[in-house]
Amino acid sequence: MLQRLIIILLTVASMAIADTPEKVILDTDSGPFNDDGVALVMLLQSPSKVSLQGITVVPGNVWPAQGAEYMLAHTVMMHRTGLPVFIGAAEPLLHTAAIAAAAAKKFGKQNYLGAFAEQPALTRADLKKPFYGFSGLEPRKQNAVDFIIDTIERNPGEITILAIGPMTNLAIALRLRPGIETKIKRLVFMGGAAHVDGNTTAAAEFNFWFDPEAARIVLRSKIPVKIMFGLDICNHTLLRKSLFDQIVATKTPVTKLYEEDFGRDGFPGFLTNPAATAHLWDELAAGYLIDPSFVTKSEQVYLDVDTSFSADYGRVVPLDRGLAPEATPVKVMLELNVERAYELYKELLMRPVK
Repeated sequence: MLQRLIIILLTVASMAIADTPEKVILDTDSGPFNDDGVALVMLLQSPSKVSLQGITVVPGNVWPAQGAEYMLAHTVMMHRTGLPVFIGAAEPLLHTAAIAAAAAKKFGKQNYLGAFAEQPALTRADLKKPFYGFSGLEPRKQNAVDFIIDTIERNPGEITILAIGPMTNLAIALRLRPGIETKIKRLVFMGGAAHVDGNTTAAAEFNFWFDPEAARIVLRSKIPVKIMFGLDICNHTLLRKSLFDQIVATKTPVTKLYEEDFGRDGFPGFLTNPAATAHLWDELAAGYLIDPSFVTKSEQVYLDVDTSFSADYGRVVPLDRGLAPEATPVKVMLELNVERAYELYKELLMRPVK
């Protein structure tokens, strides 16, 4: 009788744990909407799976003050203006526009420069007005790096970091407070390319190319679980106008913004170029927190990043374990059920905003 009672209690406890939303910090280099904005919508549309603790903004697609404004506007659209948004690092650890220009001259032009293609706004008044208007909100005063450290230390073993931009904020947090490495529940990130070519250079995916030194710090860390959504899995997805048309046929504030950004004002521009295509990037990493079953193949390896000034800057390489003997391995996602991922993507974007 006692044994049966213990089994029942353990079963109930495990069910309660399974039903508890995962505490997540979203670390993003948000553009006007596109994949970062979609990732945020997917998370906020899944409250039974994800409890978003805050949004931290890092330089990448744009400079962080601009990215914060975009994210604040999305919280208005989603009726979540109480969700805190924080600005972190102002620049990558070492990489600069000048270094990128020198590399382009010596090794070949990069396909995408992100924030390096424009000057950062010096004040809030200098921000570019989003095509959907300003949010009317301000980011929090606390630095994003401090927020990451404080949240992890208040919730040891409970916080998942979803990093969908360069990993500058997280790398600085790990350097300032190394003890938080083992207190992070898991890191799920979009970045890198283990077995395929890059998209900014032949060697490197954009997030890793923009701040390779930060990616190296994170990959060499003791974070217990590291899950990589790189180009290896993202390249299997192809966003076409037919999928775009299905989404925008449903009229909500989200699909209206989606239509403007993916159709007219942003990339890939389906309404002006019906043959255009794109891939799912950040959306896959976010979707994994909601329904991991769409991933069908992965591998576990120790990884590092090439940080030499060369054509390989930002390339994912095997880790020399002697350089970081305590580093944990990376679970690299390789293949997926594409249709299942598309259905999750569509359903969360088309769902009414509450």
